[in-house]
Amino acid sequence: MGRRALRTPVEVPAPEANLTAPDVRAVTDECFEPSFEGRVGVEVEWLVVAPDDPCRPVPFPTVQHALEAVEPELEGCRLTFEPGGQVELSSSARVGIDAACRSVEHDASVARSALALHGLDLVGTGLDPLRPRRRVVDSPRYRAMERYFAPEWPAGASMMCGTASLQINLDVGFEDRVDERWKLTHALGPTLAAAFANSPIQDGRPTGWRSTRLAIWFALDASRAAPVASDMPACDAWEQYVLDSRVMLVRHGADSFTPMTDPLSFRAWMDGHASAGYPTIDDLRYHLTTLFPPVRPRGWLELRMIDALPDPWWQVAVAVTTALVDDDEAAERARHAVRHTRGLWREAARHAVHHPQLARSARDCFSAAIDALPRLGVDGSTADLVAEYRDRYLSRRRCPADEALAAWTRNGASAHRRDGSEPWLTMEPAWT
Repeated sequence: MGRRALRTPVEVPAPEANLTAPDVRAVTDECFEPSFEGRVGVEVEWLVVAPDDPCRPVPFPTVQHALEAVEPELEGCRLTFEPGGQVELSSSARVGIDAACRSVEHDASVARSALALHGLDLVGTGLDPLRPRRRVVDSPRYRAMERYFAPEWPAGASMMCGTASLQINLDVGFEDRVDERWKLTHALGPTLAAAFANSPIQDGRPTGWRSTRLAIWFALDASRAAPVASDMPACDAWEQYVLDSRVMLVRHGADSFTPMTDPLSFRAWMDGHASAGYPTIDDLRYHLTTLFPPVRPRGWLELRMIDALPDPWWQVAVAVTTALVDDDEAAERARHAVRHTRGLWREAARHAVHHPQLARSARDCFSAAIDALPRLGVDGSTADLVAEYRDRYLSRRRCPADEALAAWTRNGASAHRRDGSEPWLTMEPAWT
């Protein structure tokens, strides 16, 4: 489910009003273009670490050159880098769970082999547990984002430079079921976040959150990171969210951005601003790329609430999420399972499946997904993997974060030292 290219505006911002309410509605409606072909897209992010010295910052040019050299060997994934040098592989839309996972699995293997030649590896976890946040990708957008977050939301640096997620992209649905799928994905969000929580440590110490990554997101500008309303029609909710969210960046050209540190909603910008003029339709389309709710419509539904996971567990998250949304029987069971947990985002981030209601909803959702996988034509080995994850974690009211915390406890509080002796590598077996 590839990203649409943005047109370079002729004049940004405009000297006079030119964007109308119908223009806004047309653009936001594009984000819900009806479709249901059983397509699945996967975006997997990883931290890059030097196994012989996991506290050492990795030279980004080495990572960039190593991976860009093998780009021709990738089979369908797009390679990008997050601000802190995190590696992202984004698959194209594939029909079916197995096809999407195989694409990422192959290309991740290519990337790992290339990095191994330089003594580096990819680590699947939602937050860098040891190293300080440091932006290594120098782009006008990232520089402006950094300046936007800094005065009010210091967690922005951690989000940009230290987090990694698994994003799952699913069809919007047939026209008469768009709202239904919109509501379901939002209702599932806390349960999915809890079941796969995998970021309990930062700066070498437990944070008190099992998904610190999700907690970091909720410590940011709520107008662009909080969930969109799911109790109203999807198109109406998204239009309202887009208009009420704050303007992050004002573009003056393809490579010139000014952070809007004074509070200004997009709705207010349409009425004009002393220094920013009036937004164009290109500004509106770009504004959409600066919004990061847990479920984001982009012509498909992008689910963003799941922490990055190691091999092979990220495939479990893809399989379970897709089954619960795409299989009618599983979706009905999921709606019942999450009826009491749909708004428990912060509880999911802090407690994960140690919260009794989230533990119950996660187990029930996994049972529904396991039953649905054969109906979706999923390979038996994938179904076995989902069952293994359930038995290893959810049946014991645990998640990957608990194994990381157990490893930290076994290795003692020395984990906060920055002398190269942190137990990152001794945690790694627990992740895999």
